[in-house]
Amino acid sequence: MWAVIVNVITVVVGSLVGLLARNLISKKLSDAIMLGIGACTVYIGISGALQGSNTLVLVLSMAIGGAVGTALDLDGKLGSLGGLLDTLVKKSGRLGQSQGNIVQAFVSASLLFCVGSMTIVGSLNAGLSHDYELLYTKSVMDIISSAMLSASLGIGVLFSAVFVLVFQGGICMLAGVLAPFLGEYARGELICAGSVVIMLLGLNILGITKIKVADYLPALLIAPLLCLIM
Repeated sequence: MWAVIVNVITVVVGSLVGLLARNLISKKLSDAIMLGIGACTVYIGISGALQGSNTLVLVLSMAIGGAVGTALDLDGKLGSLGGLLDTLVKKSGRLGQSQGNIVQAFVSASLLFCVGSMTIVGSLNAGLSHDYELLYTKSVMDIISSAMLSASLGIGVLFSAVFVLVFQGGICMLAGVLAPFLGEYARGELICAGSVVIMLLGLNILGITKIKVADYLPALLIAPLLCLIM
């Protein structure tokens, strides 16, 4: 769990740095930063998706996962959590409207930091063999990403550290249970599905689409299950 805690700390530190620098950054520069992050997110999604080898698994996992997530309204529930944070921040009276859209920032940052090959493989490696290298590498990337995101989107990025702790910590602690179901083939398809979800998030950040990305999170569970069945 130590590597997960380090990752959470880097997200918090990066977010605070971005918030402190936010008033020094013009809207034009902020928009340029967000476009850069969106483009890089799409690239990360495409490169990770290439790790899959069975297109049928990807199609079925995204279709079934999207249907399950929509039925459960996962995007709405994650957005409601962000809305609750928004209400708490406004009630505190310490931060105003200038802090940006907390819901958008929280959802986007949570998905960006938690849905990807480095998160999944790194958390599994940490839990199974105490190999923290991948999570430490991710931590360095996240401190930069969180700083740029919070500078553009506001304080909602800071709250995503809680989601990182729960999501990555859960995978790390359950690694021993998950390992038998995540062989090399299943892991590749899981990363592929997660990377497609990341790509959808990138398109949203670029402003090209308005997809309810969190509704596709069940695809990360469906993909390894389909591998076992097939």
